[in-house]
Order: sequence, then C-alpha cells, then structure tokens
Amino acid sequence: MEPDLFTAAAEDRQEKDPSSSPLAVRMRPRTLDEVVGQQHLLKPGSPLRRLVGEGGGGPAGPSSVFLWGPPGIGKTTLAYVVSKATNKRFVELSAITAGVKEVRAVIDGARRASGGFGKETVLFLDEIHRFSKAQQDSLLPAVENRWVTLIAATTENPYFSVISPLLSRSLLLTLEPLTDDDLRGLVRRALTDERGLAGSVTLAEDAEAHLLRVAGGDARRALTALEAGAGAALDKGEAQITLTTLEESVDRAAVAYDRAGDQHYDVASALIKSIRGSDVDAALHYLARMIDAGEDPRFIARRLMISASEDIGLADPTALPTAVAAAQAVAMIGFPEAALTLSHATIALALAPKSNAATTAIGAALEDVRKGHAGPVPTHLRDGHYKGAAKLGHAQGYIYPHDVPGAIAAQQYAPDALAGKRYYQPTRYGAEARYADVVEKVRERLAEPGREG
Repeated sequence: MEPDLFTAAAEDRQEKDPSSSPLAVRMRPRTLDEVVGQQHLLKPGSPLRRLVGEGGGGPAGPSSVFLWGPPGIGKTTLAYVVSKATNKRFVELSAITAGVKEVRAVIDGARRASGGFGKETVLFLDEIHRFSKAQQDSLLPAVENRWVTLIAATTENPYFSVISPLLSRSLLLTLEPLTDDDLRGLVRRALTDERGLAGSVTLAEDAEAHLLRVAGGDARRALTALEAGAGAALDKGEAQITLTTLEESVDRAAVAYDRAGDQHYDVASALIKSIRGSDVDAALHYLARMIDAGEDPRFIARRLMISASEDIGLADPTALPTAVAAAQAVAMIGFPEAALTLSHATIALALAPKSNAATTAIGAALEDVRKGHAGPVPTHLRDGHYKGAAKLGHAQGYIYPHDVPGAIAAQQYAPDALAGKRYYQPTRYGAEARYADVVEKVRERLAEPGREG
C-alpha cells in the first residue's frame, strides 16, 4: 500500500539512525551495481535496468516482470533498489495481507497519477503465488494496459502458481542461488562498510566458513547471523567473532563439512552406502548433515536417483520413479520444504529390497564391448528401409514378434560372437524374483530355432 504517516516516520528514523535497523536492512544495495549475484539479470538493457530508468519508455518501455527464486537471494532487494532508483511512483503490497480491494485501490491510484500528473506506477507484489486465481485476475487489466508496471516475487514455480494470462503478459526472470563467494563478499563488505559494522569487529576464518554453512545461500540469514555474532563478541569485549562465539549466538553446531572438499564426498558416500546397507537411520543422519550444511538439494536428489538404479533396480521398480519425483519436487520448491521430500525418498530407498543386477549387467556388457567383443549386427536385424537394402539382404528373414503367439520370436539377436551370452543375472529379492522367472523362460524360447510362440 501507499506509505502512511507512520511508515514514513519509521523510514525517516532509519535514515537518521541507521543502527536502529537490522544489519540486513542497512546493507541493502542502493543501486543495481551493488546487488550481490544475479549478474545474468543486470546486463545493460535488461528489464531491471530499464525499470530504474536506464532505457527509454513509450511503446518500448519496461515490461512487468516476475522474479522467481528461493528465499533470501534478492527478490525483495531488487524491488527495493528499483523503488529507490526510479523516478516512478512505487507501491508495495504483500499477497499475504492484501486482497482484491487493495489491488484495485492501487490500480485506481495509478490511473489517477498517470492521467493527472503523467506519473508511472511500479507495483511490487510479494508472494504472488498466495493470490487466488480471482485475485490474480484483478491485476490483468492494469498489466495489459500498462497502468502499472508489475514486479511480482514468488518462491514457487510460476507455471504452477500463476495464471497463464498474467504470466504471458510479463517477463519471467529466474534468480540463481547465491554462491558462497557471493555471500562471502557480502559478509566482508558488511564488516567494514559504514552502514554495516564499520570495522568494529573482524571475523575468524573458521567462523566465516561456519556462517556460510548456516546461511545456506540466504543473504538475509547470513547477515542476521553475522549481526548476532558481532553483538555477542562486542558484549564479551572481543574484537573478533570466533567460531565459538558464532556458534553460541546462532545456536547451531559447526558440522565438519566442506561442500568443496573431502567431507562433501565422504558424507555423500556415507549416505549412499547407508541406503545400500538398508540402515534407514544412518541414511537419515547423513542426509540431515548434508541439509544442515547447506548442500545443494539437487545434488542430493541426483545421488538418490543413481542409488535407485545402482543398488535397488528391479527389486523395487518404484524406487527410481520415487527418486525422480523427489528430484523434480526439490527443483520446484527448494529448501526448507525440500528436506521433507528428500527424507521421503531416502526412507523409501533405504527400506526397499536391494539388487545390483542392473549395475553388473551393464558393466559386463560394457566390458565386452571395450574388449572388442562385438561383431557385425546380424543381417536380419539391420535397417531395411532404404533403397538397395533388400539387395544386401538387410532385414530379410526378420520375424516380427507381434505376429507370433506370445510375441517372442525365436531368432538370433546378438552378434555371432556373443550369441548365448548372458549379462543380466537377476536376484530373487523383492519384485526381481518375477523377472528372474520371466527371463529364464524367455531365454529358453529364444534359443529354440524354428519356434515362434
């Protein structure tokens, strides 16, 4: 909504006494050039540059934009920069508290400002995915007629949470997760900047590493933790934030885990080996360590997908679909909710019957190929669709399995050098027992020349 007397007074007090504001607020960028990360969205001529006046208006004026990304990576910050840098009228609403009435009031105000004063309006709408379809519909005329330029922020996939007509009239900008280097630069700037801690304390190297783990890619969380650590250090009369002080202030233990070093691979290995060993509790422990350390949820999900084929396979054919669904889900929702999905998949995989038959089968087949055990494709299996193929004998004598009873045609499929070679050796565990029965019967029928059913 439009700033009221009390909001204006609070902002005025914060400008006169910056220390009254949280560190994360004080360190908000004042220009797009101060924004941490998201450089792919800040190139010359980009929609955000045009929103702050770096470009023309009229028929080629800036479009409405959707900012999509997980919490703490700069959606609100970008809107704040636009509000400070633009000469346009800026209005902020949150979908948590606002409704159609408030949206219409903003639109009416925008039309009056445009008609009476030639003033354009930028509307920042946070958490737009919380709006119902009817509430989102109320924005359509304003966006379509450019009565307002909409900046909408969401942590959920807009293709699922935003109506198509509204999305099609706007640009979708995907914010990338902040890297440790991004956050490290922000933290170090906050330590020395006059708006921040102004050099009142330093940060020990191991404490900085722990702070980045605690932040988990969230800039707001990083600055909040830094402020808590600085306050605790100053209360003790210390000039440096130590690891112990930081742990005490943020109430989280420093897990020995380096996402770029040995611990990254050791803990990931322990997770997979615990799943393979069917120890669901140990698997959940290592999963929790990875989550707490700020590991990329997509990396964890990829490991689970590999485990589903490598260690479970056809003993439980639902394992891989479960892991794939988990990977798709975490890509859409991110942390913290992704922890629930990863737990779901980890438990399912750990308790599933195990078989590495698919793993050993492709391994044995690859070994033969690499040793040169291949040979030409049997003539009757070769492509017979091009002109001249019949003269070469290609596809001649091929028996179409669907033309025979049981759809199993007794003919040679492997090259001569590998005829009768068996790579897949199914176990009798879980659902693979059924495949073990089937594969033996199929192999028997394939080995009987002249039999087609």
